[in-house]
Amino acid sequence: MKYQAIPDSTIARVLVNLPVARRRHLFAGLVAGCVAGLAALMAYTLSPGGLTGAEAVMLALFIITLPWMVIGFWNALLGLVLLRATRNAAEAVNPALARVLPVAEITTRTAILSCIRNEDTARIHRNLEAMLEGLARAGHEGAFALYVLSDTSWDDVALAEEAMVADLKARWGGAFEITYRRRTENTGFKAGNIRDFCERWGDAHDYALVLDADSFMTARAIARLVRLMQSDANLGIAQSLVVGLPTISAFARVFQFGMRMGMRSYTLGSAWWQADCGPYWGHNALIRLKPFITQCALPDIPGKGALSGPILSHDQVEAVMMRRAGFEVRVVPEEDGSFEENPPDLLEFIRRDLRWCQGNMQYWRLLAMPGLKPVGRMQLALAILMFLGSPAWVGFMTLSAGIMVLADKPLETFDTSRGLVLFSIVMSMVFAPKIATITHILADRTARVSYGGAARVLLSSLGEVVFSMLLAPVMAIAHTVFLAGLPFGRKIGWSAQARDAHAVSMTHAARRLWPQALFGGIGVVWFAAHAMPALLPALPVIIGPLIAVPFAVITANGAVGRAFLACGLWRLPEETAPPMELQALHLDALPPRLRDEALDGIPELAEPVPVKAG
Repeated sequence: MKYQAIPDSTIARVLVNLPVARRRHLFAGLVAGCVAGLAALMAYTLSPGGLTGAEAVMLALFIITLPWMVIGFWNALLGLVLLRATRNAAEAVNPALARVLPVAEITTRTAILSCIRNEDTARIHRNLEAMLEGLARAGHEGAFALYVLSDTSWDDVALAEEAMVADLKARWGGAFEITYRRRTENTGFKAGNIRDFCERWGDAHDYALVLDADSFMTARAIARLVRLMQSDANLGIAQSLVVGLPTISAFARVFQFGMRMGMRSYTLGSAWWQADCGPYWGHNALIRLKPFITQCALPDIPGKGALSGPILSHDQVEAVMMRRAGFEVRVVPEEDGSFEENPPDLLEFIRRDLRWCQGNMQYWRLLAMPGLKPVGRMQLALAILMFLGSPAWVGFMTLSAGIMVLADKPLETFDTSRGLVLFSIVMSMVFAPKIATITHILADRTARVSYGGAARVLLSSLGEVVFSMLLAPVMAIAHTVFLAGLPFGRKIGWSAQARDAHAVSMTHAARRLWPQALFGGIGVVWFAAHAMPALLPALPVIIGPLIAVPFAVITANGAVGRAFLACGLWRLPEETAPPMELQALHLDALPPRLRDEALDGIPELAEPVPVKAG
């Protein structure tokens, strides 16, 4: 969705015209300065008269948690400046977009890769049907071919896949080449699935559009990526900005609203300094096949244990290898018809995150790969720190509690005034990406209306802040427990995800979340026994784990999700004015009758909420 922007200002011209190398030096300086300042303030907070051994460990753990937070802050701030100070922020950070003409002829051959394993074929059928219909309507029949690449191990699902492909061929076989291939062994996981396609059919196509089982892209979004790659022979990977589809899942609804609030400014800011070393998220992206085939073959990690064997988190490794080969990796930093479905409940969310965690930890063995660009090597290191920050945070909190227990005067152990200042700074930086996007939305009437009006934006944002504060420590403990098990062979594996909204029982939630509940319970008991006045400020840390079990059950409850939908909170622009392509998906969150009834029951707000008939 395009929002209004003020004409380019002086600061925007300076930022955009700055050479990429200088952008990176400036950004590195800003991040390093912030990390140093926060570390110094923490050192003074811990012990104004000098650090003990335990306090030095606390300081080190605190520093480990800083890089992602500080980078997110500066990405968001730079992104907000670009959003508000340029005519077209996406083109400002990715100039090739300005050269893409929406009527330019598509002269290349693109393979659409639907990578699936033991998935619900009804969802895949629905999405692929709508995508093929959109491409046919746009007149792109000869430019695309569909490959359904199955690694399914369940025979009944495989039969359903064959029936699905037969139906797609019956409807669209005259317009598109449609191929179904099933491997009986998922060697190399998803990366191996794509590699098998490359070996069989890669030479027959110029590009490949990689999709996950829950991916959906409009014909316009697909054609835009193809035209972008056609216009730039040096572009190796073009990554679209992926957003969540409207959903009736309470958990996913709030989570993806928060993602929308933080993603736009964050991605713009990161694209400004990463430039040609951008991200690849493994799906909803276009790949130039020739260099991908010859330069991006992933090695197996030698040895035994959970971190050996095929690389799970293949995407970022393929991106840095593509850049090493001399081709650019660019993100299109604006919402433009590229969608996915987020996990419908907390337990599925944790399972997905732990798979990423295991994959990112494999990067330890890849940091010394020869020939990588400095930015690429840094991206791999940051991907590791993304999850190492969790045990660092848990260790920091545990050590601080232990030090207070052993002190004669627990509340005088640390400098509380400096601690409050530091806490305020950290919280401001943590929420900076979302604050930046919310500021932009509230300042732009078109954007405000698309999210349901200023009142809904503010109420939804406040609710999402509470949601995030409850979720963050729950995830940190999950990461910590999982990482502690990796040296002993614990692994998450690669299995089908539950993508539909469904109820979670209290028993099932308790079986999966007992470490979080134990952490929260011990925290409450400890503060009540040793430092009762500190219990209130500690609640943001311990309340989430303490109520993790009911939190998982409630946010998976169908009635709660339907209530959220009916009141219009955590609304996405696609719910306010559903695009024609999404209406073809018949999403539960977008039935016309339910949408109209929901709007009739909403109290009058400051701004009208236009609804396009669907």
